Order: sequence, then C-alpha cells, then structure tokens
Amino acid sequence: MPLRRFLPDNFTLCLIATVITASLLPCRGSVAHVFDGLTDLAIALLFFLHGAKLSREAVVSGLTNWRLHLTVLASTFVLFPILGMLLKPVLVPLVTPSLYVGILFLCTLPSTVQSSIAFTSIARGNVSAAVCSASASSLLGIVITPLLTGLVLQAHGAGAMSWRSVGEIVLQLFVPFVLGQVAQRWIGGWVQRHRPLVGLVDQGSILLVVYTAFSAAVLQGLWKQLPLSVLGGLLVINAVLLACILLITRYGSRALGFDHEDEITIVFCGSKKSLASGVPMANVLFPAHAIGMIVLPLMLFHQMQLMTCAVLARRYAQRAGVNKRKAASTAAEIAAAD
Repeated sequence: MPLRRFLPDNFTLCLIATVITASLLPCRGSVAHVFDGLTDLAIALLFFLHGAKLSREAVVSGLTNWRLHLTVLASTFVLFPILGMLLKPVLVPLVTPSLYVGILFLCTLPSTVQSSIAFTSIARGNVSAAVCSASASSLLGIVITPLLTGLVLQAHGAGAMSWRSVGEIVLQLFVPFVLGQVAQRWIGGWVQRHRPLVGLVDQGSILLVVYTAFSAAVLQGLWKQLPLSVLGGLLVINAVLLACILLITRYGSRALGFDHEDEITIVFCGSKKSLASGVPMANVLFPAHAIGMIVLPLMLFHQMQLMTCAVLARRYAQRAGVNKRKAASTAAEIAAAD
C-alpha cells in the first residue's frame, strides 16, 4: 500500500500551518477583535452555503429507511457521549481537564456530510441512505449538540452550558442555514456548479476560527500546559474511541439485521465527527482562551478518522469486488450446467 495514502491531506497540512502561525504570530488587541468579527461573518456564510447546497429532495428520498437513520443518529448522539463518559476513569489520567472537556464536546458533535457519503460510495454501500443520514445529523446537530454538550458537562462537573449559548448557536448557525434553504430555489444551482468556491469558504472559515482560537490559547500559555506526554495520551484516546465506535457500528448493525450495504452506511455515517460544524460551534459555546484546547481533540480525531476510514472503505470495496466475481463465476457455472 503506497505511503501517500497515510499522509495528511492538503487541508490537514493547512490546519497544521495555521496552528504553527498562531503559535509564532498570535493575533492580539485590536487585531484580534477584527479577526473575531471576520470569524463570525465567515461562520454565518459557511452555514448559509450549507443550507443552500443541501438538497431537500435527497433527504426526503431516503427517509423511508428509518431504522438505519435512527441507528446512525443513536451512534452519533447517544453512543459517542456514553463512551466518552464511561471511559472517564481511563481518559482523565492521560489528559488535562480542558482536553477531557474537548473530548466530551467531540462526542456530542454531528456526523460529517461529504466524507461520510464519499466513503460509503467507495465501499459500495447505500449512498442514498448515507446522504439522508449524514444530512439529517448535520442539521439536527445545530440544535442537539449545544444541548447535549451542556447536559454532558453538567453531569460530570465540568461546567454547565447556558441557554444564552444555545440562543447564540441558533442565531449564528441555524438562522443562516434556514436562510440558505429558503434561498436554495434561486441560488441552489449556482452553489452546486461552484462547489470548489463553496469548499474554499468551508475550509477558509475553519482555518480562520482555528487561527483566532489558537492565538487566544497561545497567549494564555497553551503549549506550557500541553507536554508531549499529554499529547501522546490524547492520540491514544482518539484511537481507542474511534476503534470502539467502528467495532460497535459494524457488529451492532449485523446484530440488528441490516444487510451489507446498510452496514457500510451505518459504519461510515455513525463513526464520523464533523470538523466543519465543531469548530464554529466551539467558537460560540466556549470562552475564547479555551477554544484552542477544546478543538484540539477534534482536529486530531478528524485526521485519524479520514485515514482509518479510507483504508476501511477500500477493504469493503475489495471484498465487494471479490463477492461479485464469485457470484458471476457461479452464475456462469450454472448456465454451463444447464
């Protein structure tokens, strides 16, 4: 297997470069206020475009497979937080309290859309169901994630989430999303034809949030609070969390009687966490100086899930190809016998 398959993608390299830039040249004072304003505008534009490009027809067409969608949503918003809480005795000694809050926040986030659908397609799963499940998760997460984050943090004494934060999420993320859905009839076609431009806004807004977040965290002494041993512990935690969720979704979907294509959809939609939604939400939900530490687990998990799922999708595809060849060979033998 070529080494390049395990190398970070261009966006991950940009994230790393942004963190390095924020560490060496953090924005402060009036410049930080300007970046904060730009960040708010970029996030609103991001969710407006998400609303404009999300096809309502694609969502409605997949709604009939409700058992699959409920399974994916349960994995995303129930199983993940339960794992994060149950593993607390193991996780807390490995990381700082702020990083553990980041892990709990990671567990409450919605699934990705683009990569979930892409990996399901590569693995030859149920793509139409993946479109519906991933889209529903992303939409519901705007409301569920802040509420769930508040409940999880309060249950474990890490602080409560205020209703004001929920209101800010609705105002900054959900309202632009709804406006994008309303405007879809006029600009939906344009958005679909200019996907690269939308992708630049998507990635650019995340990089902007990461820069402002890590600038504030660096000024608060982020790297003095994060020795290499703690960073190594965080990598182990992400790997354990991802392994657990992949195994549970794979064998759980089989135990529930789903067919092979639906199993693939559940595995790839139910195991993802969205960086595109998580970073803007953290920017609203948490204090500026804490965001860098909060989103660090998500940034590492993002790259880890992409690398792992890329390998897993190819294995699913290879197995599907072998089964298809065996079926064709058997059919040929039957035809020859007849």
